[in-house]
Amino acid sequence: MQINMRGISKAFGPVKVLESVDLSLAAGEIHALMGENGAGKSTLMKILCGVYQADAGEILVDGSVVNIRSTTDAEHLGIAIIHQELNLIPQLSVMENLFLGREPRRFGVIDTATMRKQAHTYLDLLGAGHIDTDMEAGQLSIGQQQMVEIAKALSLNAQVLVMDEPTAALTDREIESLFKIMLDLKSRGVAIVYVSHRMEEIFRICDKISVLRDGQFVGEREIAKTGFDEVVRLMVGREIGDRFPKRSAKVGDVRLQVSNLADTGNIADINFEVRAGEVLGIAGLMGAGRSEILKTLFGINRQTSGEVRLDGQTLHICNASDAIGAGIGFVTEDRKAQGLVLGMSVRENATLVHLDHFAKLGVVSERAESAAVADLIKQLSIRTRDAELDVKSLSGGNQQKVVFAKWLAVPPKVLLLDEPTRGVDVGGKAEIYHIINQLAAAGVAIVMVSSELPEVMAMSDRILVMHQGRQNGIFDATSATQESIMTAATGGQTSPLTAAIPA
Repeated sequence: MQINMRGISKAFGPVKVLESVDLSLAAGEIHALMGENGAGKSTLMKILCGVYQADAGEILVDGSVVNIRSTTDAEHLGIAIIHQELNLIPQLSVMENLFLGREPRRFGVIDTATMRKQAHTYLDLLGAGHIDTDMEAGQLSIGQQQMVEIAKALSLNAQVLVMDEPTAALTDREIESLFKIMLDLKSRGVAIVYVSHRMEEIFRICDKISVLRDGQFVGEREIAKTGFDEVVRLMVGREIGDRFPKRSAKVGDVRLQVSNLADTGNIADINFEVRAGEVLGIAGLMGAGRSEILKTLFGINRQTSGEVRLDGQTLHICNASDAIGAGIGFVTEDRKAQGLVLGMSVRENATLVHLDHFAKLGVVSERAESAAVADLIKQLSIRTRDAELDVKSLSGGNQQKVVFAKWLAVPPKVLLLDEPTRGVDVGGKAEIYHIINQLAAAGVAIVMVSSELPEVMAMSDRILVMHQGRQNGIFDATSATQESIMTAATGGQTSPLTAAIPA
């Protein structure tokens, strides 16, 4: 199937999101679509898939103009999308989500046994057969939910498949399984649009790349004939410089001390210290307990044993309010469900956890809020019409920056970061890396979970590796290798497994 999008324009109120954008997609092609957050990538794909309708322009399928006014229209044409923001219904089971509206029936009644069997078939294709098809989708991890979304798209037997950040929450093993499926689909003539901020993936799996900047098409390149620097220049219109900025923070005294930490069955025997100005990275496979450490420290998961000390004082954290009061901040992995109130404005979200800081005699000063948030918007380069715009109107990457802004309004003593650059473009990542370094330079102790090994190795002073709920060593980031970290993450032993705390 050949797709041609010509002169596509779209505006939301006075804000022009797309201006006369062209995109061509051939059968059996994996085509990357890139651009900074807010460049219009997701909007363009939602127009192709019937979520939005263009204000101007046309879509041709095999040379004929088509009207795609709904997702059902798109599916009938053989076009499916895997959205960046997960769209599963939490209360329904995995198999019910997979076949919602398309349930197999027998004598007019939903055939549950067939539906379960077919669900297993598509999950097995992705190496995710361990997922319980009868479990409610809301009980799955973010990565597992992503695999269900991908399996749902595969079940449609689409001829054009749009993947919007499909690997953002997947393990390396799951990503390898996905890439095998993509190459198989490509060999069968399926066209794939691949939206991602992960450059390594783009250059590994894609054939062509199209770049959007500020809602406009700026170029198409063959992957074999371009390079990282050229793509970045197309995306941002400027040089980014070093991908990971050099760290120069002076490490101070021990700020956070964790001894024999355990929660209700996810983690046990966790021991580490983090000094003021230090970044401790946490690596490991999905499900190893990385995020659970942060959730326990922040009071989301119940601590069942162990001791946590901050600046020498023992903490008794029962909930998030206790953690915030003690000076601990948390940038959550799941911004949509846990990090933001989508119906509130950028200003309200950015100041939500520290309203007392902006209040006098119990009354919140909007003027003080607005001044602080204006600085944060500039500092983090958040693309928004103004601070009063609902945060749900922002792109995924800009929403993530608002989550980050919550903890910059009043910098904490300890900042817990769970996948802080998930869904953030290359330019936005560089900005967040600089913010992390600035916070460390100001004496904040930082604990960062990341699924991207290059990121965790470049941004950390030391790296704690998790395996099946327990730590399997702490490495000095300057001497650690990806091989040694992955060996520890899969349960193997490497030497040295313990790194000294920086002096």
